[in-house]
Amino acid sequence: MSFLSRSRGGSQLIRGLDAARGNGTSMISLILPPKSQISQASKMLQDEMGTATNIKSRVNRQSVLGAITSALQRLKLYNKVPANGLVLFTGTVLTDEGKEKKVNFDFEPFKPINTSLYLCDNKFHTEALGSLLQSDNKYGFIVMDGNGSLFGTLSGNHQEVLHRFTVDLPKKHGRGGQSALRFARLRLEKRHNYIRKVAETATQLFITDGQRPNVAGLVMAGSSEFKYDIQRSDLFDPRLLNIVLATVDVSYGGENGFNQAIALAGETLANVKFVQEKKLISQFFSEIEQDSNKYVFGVKDTLMCLEMGAVETLIVYEDLDVQHITMVNASSGSTEVKDLTPKEMENQKHYRDEDGNELEVTEKEPMVEWLAETYKKFGCTLQFVSDKSQEGSQFVKGFGGIGGVLRYSVNVAEFEGPQDDFGDFYDSDDDF
Repeated sequence: MSFLSRSRGGSQLIRGLDAARGNGTSMISLILPPKSQISQASKMLQDEMGTATNIKSRVNRQSVLGAITSALQRLKLYNKVPANGLVLFTGTVLTDEGKEKKVNFDFEPFKPINTSLYLCDNKFHTEALGSLLQSDNKYGFIVMDGNGSLFGTLSGNHQEVLHRFTVDLPKKHGRGGQSALRFARLRLEKRHNYIRKVAETATQLFITDGQRPNVAGLVMAGSSEFKYDIQRSDLFDPRLLNIVLATVDVSYGGENGFNQAIALAGETLANVKFVQEKKLISQFFSEIEQDSNKYVFGVKDTLMCLEMGAVETLIVYEDLDVQHITMVNASSGSTEVKDLTPKEMENQKHYRDEDGNELEVTEKEPMVEWLAETYKKFGCTLQFVSDKSQEGSQFVKGFGGIGGVLRYSVNVAEFEGPQDDFGDFYDSDDDF
């Protein structure tokens, strides 16, 4: 399962794992970096199983052996470690009601994780996953100077050099034996060829299938005028020119220049997500202002439109405090699913059906995690937003923190009565 396919949605999963506690040392945290071996991890767990048989406490011994067995079974699902690594959490945790519950989470992070970890404790160790949540956007970097160019990407804290090459350009002043005009012409020709090569390489690396950029933005860097010359050139792909976020002066070329460019462009990149968020929510508000019926908000109505396949862009507050709860009817054995706020979870009526029969909770997970796992089957895109911007705050307080832009007009009122699922989110004084 790819629980961290979205950084915003993954934050609640990690907080939940971090808060979980168990008896004894029955909770396993296992992180395998890219290119490590499943077979080595399995052998290590087999060795740990042999050691665990010596635990004196029978209850703790059985819990630890059960967790190791679960981890081994999970590893059997993988032929090799995924490209970004593998994260596994398994063990027996205590629920809020004091009951024991077995949990198993295994996923490939959406960005490479360069940490190796194995711990058996009374809690899950999630510290290494913090950097994965900083950003799910990838940015391209082109570092140019008179000695060559470097092409790289930055995603969160992970930077990667995609390609680099060197050039041997003539200096401004030539040696004797050739005319000044001929030397100047050769110099301009070589500079032009250099810019052409950089432009062609940039298109190959940062344009996917000849369609659109595969990075959220570009940073141009260098110690010379080349970084400006290429942007003025007709050789540079207009699709890349449109996503240039910053042009920075660096003192070095190569990887040192790459590191310096990341530092100098930090503030610009931090603002990109903020700007994108404002634009997204403004589009949502625009549909409401036009009364187009191409919008939906609130848990109940949004889920209904998702089931209809009407949602084009699903917008969810990154810290939406709603639980997706699966319950079983104790008398009939039928299953019901409810999405409840913390306040609603305190009301016992939600744990009984219309006939008053008791409903037993069998599974509970944050709604943001459930949506991150299932949104693709509804044919929509998923965007997590914060409440840091004015628009984001209005979306959370006035619209329940969940909604979407629809593919076509849907009159929700025709399907059901006025919705009452805003819980503590709704504030009638909020406007947009």
